[in-house]
Amino acid sequence: MKDHRRLTPRTDHLLADPRIEAAARRLGATITKREIAAAQDRCRAGDLEPEDVTEAVLAGLPATATTMRPVINATGVVVHTNFGRAPLSSAAVDALQVAAGTTDVEFDLDSGGRGQRGRGAMAALAEAVPAAGAVHVVNNGAAALALAARALAADRRVVVARGEMVEIGDGFRIPELLESVGAVIREVGTTNRVRLDDYAKAIDDETGFVLKVHPSNFVVEGFTSSVLLAELATLPVPVVADIGSGLLTPHPRLPDEPNASASLRAGAALVTASGDKLLGGPQCGLLLGKADVVQRLRRHPFARAVRVDKLTLAALEATLTGPPPPVVRAVDAQPDELLHRARVICRRLDDITDARPVPSTAAVGGGGAPGVDLGSAAVSLPPEMAAQLRSGEPAVVGHVVQGRLLLDLVAVPAEYDGVLIDAVRRVVKEREVLT
Repeated sequence: MKDHRRLTPRTDHLLADPRIEAAARRLGATITKREIAAAQDRCRAGDLEPEDVTEAVLAGLPATATTMRPVINATGVVVHTNFGRAPLSSAAVDALQVAAGTTDVEFDLDSGGRGQRGRGAMAALAEAVPAAGAVHVVNNGAAALALAARALAADRRVVVARGEMVEIGDGFRIPELLESVGAVIREVGTTNRVRLDDYAKAIDDETGFVLKVHPSNFVVEGFTSSVLLAELATLPVPVVADIGSGLLTPHPRLPDEPNASASLRAGAALVTASGDKLLGGPQCGLLLGKADVVQRLRRHPFARAVRVDKLTLAALEATLTGPPPPVVRAVDAQPDELLHRARVICRRLDDITDARPVPSTAAVGGGGAPGVDLGSAAVSLPPEMAAQLRSGEPAVVGHVVQGRLLLDLVAVPAEYDGVLIDAVRRVVKEREVLT
């Protein structure tokens, strides 16, 4: 009988294999040695033959040094927070490659001296929103509002409607965010109704600004009233509009979604928004508004704590100047085109499984356009395929509706249709082997 413990290949011998050596250079020693140790343990236990250890190590090594796995978002939610919100455009991905190295992010190559940080991204953002007197970018949407509160209302009051005291996800709430940077909340109105006079009565010498929050992840219907931004702009204090989803200009399919350009023209002194939602860019917080207000924020000491990194600046610039990013393409997608894609996919699958093309309803997601239904189409499959599709490479995540697994195509780029077909075929083959 073989003594697997004595015959198990040594670590140095395995590391000397050219293929494992190349993997170690790509992935690093920690990941490679961890996989070697796992294969050696299997060999010592008799579960793996000594001559198969090298192949087992190679098979177990990941494609990259991150534990994140690619996911095909077939849920029908365009901006899916659990998937990292907006997928980047190819132009933004290329920009990340440039920014990953040594760059001129804060250096003027002509003069040889210090340059404006992220000047290309700032110029692109300013060009995209001409109504803004100045622009600034921080590391996320919550940071944008926090910086505004810290710079404009530390130890002062922020007047906000009671019906706009929203929770933005994972238990984080707007009033607690504002209070954490020193602002004092002054609620006005009731949960369902607020009037301009409510705001006017609450304003005094201790008021830093009035905050208008777009309730982006819920809709209140019935006996309601709110105050338009243009009306709030008549008050004797600045108005900060947190529009949330990052729509810079009006979109015909989202008529009720606030956008930065219209908010500034309505009189907002400052607009805050996220860059990784409807804009379709990287995670960042956008600050657009009057030049003196934005400059005050930009030079505040707290701005350094929420400074955006070079990778984000590069991806944001490319998002603004490059081709339409995936989120924009998804929101613009027409239902009949999606249904045609679903039919083609099902024809290529009808020999192996019960696949049906069906109309579906998608959502914007990410706290944007609540209550807005996007016409879409999906590939309908047996529900028991859901778990196996999620565990594949890449993972495919759909949703089960009325006893059927729907792979909604609204957020799946057309160039991934072949990948989707291969994933379904792989699951069918695995199930046939098991039976």
